[in-house]
Amino acid sequence: MSDSRPERKTVTACVLIIGNEILSGRTKDANLPFLAEQLNACGVRLMEARVIPDVPETIVETVNAVRARFDYVFTTGGIGPTHDDITSECVAAAFGLPLIRNPEAVRRLEQHYPPGGLNEARLRMANTPEGATLIDNPISIAPGFQIGNVFVLAGVPSIMRAMFDSIRHRLSGGLPMLSRTVTSMLAEGTMAADLSTIQDRFPDVEIGSYPFFRMGRSGTAIVLRGTDAGRLGEATDEVTAMMVRLGDTPVEAEA
Repeated sequence: MSDSRPERKTVTACVLIIGNEILSGRTKDANLPFLAEQLNACGVRLMEARVIPDVPETIVETVNAVRARFDYVFTTGGIGPTHDDITSECVAAAFGLPLIRNPEAVRRLEQHYPPGGLNEARLRMANTPEGATLIDNPISIAPGFQIGNVFVLAGVPSIMRAMFDSIRHRLSGGLPMLSRTVTSMLAEGTMAADLSTIQDRFPDVEIGSYPFFRMGRSGTAIVLRGTDAGRLGEATDEVTAMMVRLGDTPVEAEA
């Protein structure tokens, strides 16, 4: 009997980390590892990440380039109340849409701040492209937004994570990427030729070689990634057998 279930395509994403403070090294980005892990759990494969400055032309050009190339785009940073928070206006420009003061965003901010606390600077956080869908912010209330396939999130890690949790149900993913890791005390150069042969036999499985140095000894971790558990298992078995053939006793790390 043939399998009539529709094949699930690979769903792709790009993350844009926006901010001069990241490029200067003053702030260490903590959002990319979280998004990579969570997107994979949703069946969305993160294919690219870029760190770009608070330069309008750069933001507009980059947003337009990546939204045409990937199924989803996630931006972090630049939606606060200060003059250098320009992500919202740049995303609006990228889509050719007017930047409006979103009435629902204003309402949320009015409920959050005490009388007289909602000044003009804070009202900037209610600006979105016309037609955007708000992204809830349960921590500091000021929302992010979605326009098309672009999700605009805060840069503060705790807020970004809360925002992502509120939109994960909007994502339509494919098969999640599975991973297995086999470690060996063999040098990667010793295994290089055999690994290349195995990779040729398993083009649907990513095979990466990562040397390490621990407790005075060097070795190599082979990481295999794929969406088909069966094929991934076959490739892992071949890598393990290769290591044994070369005289080592490999160990598979727990997932």
